Amino acid sequence: MPVALYAEFTAKPGTEDRVADMMAELTERVRAEPGNVVFDPHTRRDNPRAYFVYEIYRDEAAFQAHITAEHSQAFNAELGGLIEEDGSQLSWLAPAAGTAPQQAPA
Repeated sequence: MPVALYAEFTAKPGTEDRVADMMAELTERVRAEPGNVVFDPHTRRDNPRAYFVYEIYRDEAAFQAHITAEHSQAFNAELGGLIEEDGSQLSWLAPAAGTAPQQAPA
């Protein structure tokens, strides 16, 4: 069963460039993980320091591989000092009743 979530955090004033660089590097690495299906970071239009990252992993094992990967651990360790929250705020998602995940076009 796929694992879907979103992560939110807000870069502290003055850390925007470093956080943006970190997100660009992390995005490239996570998208190369064999169990990653979607990794889409966004910033809010009204507050570009506020990040929203939508993520889907093939299954729980793929998600565990992601969070224990060296690049993920290094990212989270550095991010902690650069954001307003105590860490990324995670929200776990499930498909809405009566729906199925959208399939990629063939």
